[in-house]
Amino acid sequence: MEKTRTLPPEGIRVDEIDVRGQMLRVAISDGDDSVPPLLMFNGIGANLELGFPFLTSLNRRAILFDVPGVGGSPMPSLPYRPATLARMSKHLLEHLGHDQVDVSGVSWGGGLAQQFAKQYPRLCRKLVLVATSSGWTMVPGKPAVLSKMGSIKRYMDKSYMRSIAADIYGGAFRQDDTLINAHAAGMRPSSNAGYMLQLLAMTGWTSVPWLWRLRQPTLVLSGTDDPLIPVANARLLAHLIPKARLELIDDGHLFVVTDPTGTAATVEAFLDEDHG
Repeated sequence: MEKTRTLPPEGIRVDEIDVRGQMLRVAISDGDDSVPPLLMFNGIGANLELGFPFLTSLNRRAILFDVPGVGGSPMPSLPYRPATLARMSKHLLEHLGHDQVDVSGVSWGGGLAQQFAKQYPRLCRKLVLVATSSGWTMVPGKPAVLSKMGSIKRYMDKSYMRSIAADIYGGAFRQDDTLINAHAAGMRPSSNAGYMLQLLAMTGWTSVPWLWRLRQPTLVLSGTDDPLIPVANARLLAHLIPKARLELIDDGHLFVVTDPTGTAATVEAFLDEDHG
C-alpha cells in the first residue's frame, strides 16, 4: 500500500478506525448534522480520495471508507461478501454514533448499497443508486469495455487510465482531457489481491429476487452515455424497487466525478424531500 498521501481538502478529515479488528481508512466530511449523514460506497478499486470532489459539494455530513484491500485499508483476514461489508459498515456507524443514515453507492458500490438497505432497513432511511445494476443479472456493456474495466491496471497506471477513460466511462470524458487528468491524479494504487477480492465478492450476487422488498425511497441515477452499465439496468432497478424514481443524466458512467456539484445538488434535493 502507498504510505504517502496528500492532505484532504478543508472540511474533510481522514481517520484510521479499528472496526472489530479490521482497520478502515475513513473520510468524514463536515456538514449539517441535523439530518442523517450520507454513507457512501465507492466503485471497484476506487480509493476514497476519488470521492473528495463530491463530498466537498455536499451540505450534509458524509462518510466514505476504503474497503479492505483498497486504498489505505489493509487486506482482510478472510474474503468477504456484500453481506460481510454491509455488516462491517453497520459496525462502523455504531462506532461513529449514528443510528440512521441515508445510503448511496456508485457502480460496484451500488450493489453494496442495495445489500445494506435490505440487511438494515431501520438503519437506512433513503437510498441513492448511481450508475449501478442488480448484479450478475445486469444488462452488460460491450465486452471490449468490460475487459478494460476488469483490469486493475487502470488504477495502477495513470497513463493507461488516461488512454482508456473515454472508452470505458463515456460522457464528458470523451470531450475534456482535463477531467481525465484530474481523475487520474486522485488515484492511489491498490493491491492486486484487494481488487480481486472486490471482483469475487460480487460473483453470483444479484438483488433481483428481493428488490421488491426494499421500502426506502430510492433515487436511481444513470448516465445516458454509460459504456459500462447501460441505462437498461437503471430502468430495471427503478421498476423493481417500489418507491424508486429514475433520473437520467446527460453524461457517462462517472458523472459524479465529472459534475460533482450538479450531482450533489440532485442527490441532496432528493434526500431533503418529504416522502411521507
